[in-house]
Amino acid sequence: MLSWLGNLAAACMRPVQRYARMSKDDEDDPLFWSRDLDPHSLGEFSIAVVQSNQTFEDRCQVETGTDATFVGVYDGHGGPEAAQFVVDRLFGHFLRIVQDNESISEDAFKKAFLATENEFLGHVCQTRHSNPLISASGSCCLVGVIWGRTLYIANAGDSRAIIGCLSRSNNIIAEQLTSDHNASKEEVRDELRSLHPDDPHIVFRRNGAWRVKGIIQVSRSIGDAYLKRPEFALDPSVPRFHLSEPLRRPVLTAEPSVYTRVIRPQDKFLVFASDGLWEHVTNQEAAEIVYNHPRAGIARRLVIAALQEAARKREMRYDDLKKIEKGVRRFFHDDISVIVIFIDQELPGANTSVPHLSVRGFIDAVGPSDFSSLDGIHIHA
Repeated sequence: MLSWLGNLAAACMRPVQRYARMSKDDEDDPLFWSRDLDPHSLGEFSIAVVQSNQTFEDRCQVETGTDATFVGVYDGHGGPEAAQFVVDRLFGHFLRIVQDNESISEDAFKKAFLATENEFLGHVCQTRHSNPLISASGSCCLVGVIWGRTLYIANAGDSRAIIGCLSRSNNIIAEQLTSDHNASKEEVRDELRSLHPDDPHIVFRRNGAWRVKGIIQVSRSIGDAYLKRPEFALDPSVPRFHLSEPLRRPVLTAEPSVYTRVIRPQDKFLVFASDGLWEHVTNQEAAEIVYNHPRAGIARRLVIAALQEAARKREMRYDDLKKIEKGVRRFFHDDISVIVIFIDQELPGANTSVPHLSVRGFIDAVGPSDFSSLDGIHIHA
């Protein structure tokens, strides 16, 4: 293995101070962080997050190089452990597999997700005796890669990516790039029933929502060990995560759906966000907010739009919502993470057709041996 890859893996494990932290965004809202604008390989990006849970369970990641950008939004549940593990491991696994396969492909993303999943389940096995609830920690995973003029997206869970495109009449149009792996979707329920024809209780409504085994809404994740291996089952003393019958086979999968498209001249920006945003803001609303406002702080503006709508639904003011403490705030909105990626078509190389790039070229772009040229930003609120 090349020495730079070992350096890369080590860098991904370095302390948080290796990466730029987001700043507190609003003195009136201690649960809000953002970065207004930073450069990436094809333009600029903006990040914002807001916490609602007692412990912030989301993680964000942006890795930028000269010709490539890697983006990750990891929406944790049942604790932050799985999302933290993913931000520490997935990127390194992806680069290793791309090198081994000598290609960027759907299979490379699936192998990277599976490698991260297997490593985390091993970690659960080693630590669950001292921390039994780690068996219930899981994370939705939304990853994007821009390389040359090609966009790759891999998704497991109900985080979502959209792209803002200009129409012929110069109106911005939101195009959803991913599918939500959530039992609220009829097609997801149909998929689960077809995969588990011998289990009449694979999905049913509980507490007003469709849930896998009556427990969890997402059908794909990294982690959630108790829903994947019987030896990780939690006992009845934890009713929230207790299965009424023994697990016969995994009811969730870590396999992502993978999407690929050529970046077109009319493509202006991407929005990657956890489902906390999409619960309160539609795809089209998000696209219009990004298109009609200045770039600096645009992710912050999206999060505020979601918070304002969450407050409106409860017939309260946003200023009052900001005063609610973490934990209690989860009754009003989820943790929210947003990354906006602008695509500047006028940058050098932006008008070239999709190149036949070598895998080495991609690895050099986002994982050089000299880490001083890799602008990695890991967000840990």
